[in-house]
Amino acid sequence: MEVNQGFDMFTIIEKLFPLFIILVIGFILFIIFQGIKQWNYNNKQPKLNVDALVVSKRTEVSGGSNDSSASTLYYITFQVESGDRMELAVRGSDYGMLAEGDAGELVSQGTRFHSFTRKQHVN
Repeated sequence: MEVNQGFDMFTIIEKLFPLFIILVIGFILFIIFQGIKQWNYNNKQPKLNVDALVVSKRTEVSGGSNDSSASTLYYITFQVESGDRMELAVRGSDYGMLAEGDAGELVSQGTRFHSFTRKQHVN
C-alpha cells in the first residue's frame, strides 16, 4: 500500500521551470523585435529640418543601488511651429548643451534625434 506524501515541490518545479525559461526567452525576443521594428520605422521616415523651441528637459535614472552602476537616459521636449510637441531621446552631450527656451533648427527622423542648431538672438 502506497502512502500519499502530499505536496511534492520538486515535481511542481520540474514542470514549471521549462515554462519559466520559455517565458523569459519569449520576453527577450519580444524586446528585440520591438527594437528592430522601431529602428525600421525610423529609417523609413523622412529626415525633417524644422524650427523648434526647447520646452523641457528630463532625465531617467535606473540602477545604482548597492554595488551596481547607474545609467541615465536624457530626453528633450521640442515644440515645432505648428504647436506640436515631441519628446526625443538625446545623448548626454546634447542634453548638456541645450537649455529650456533655446530656439533653433531641429533635425529628426521619426523618433530619432539627429541634431539641434541654436539660432542666435539679434538684439
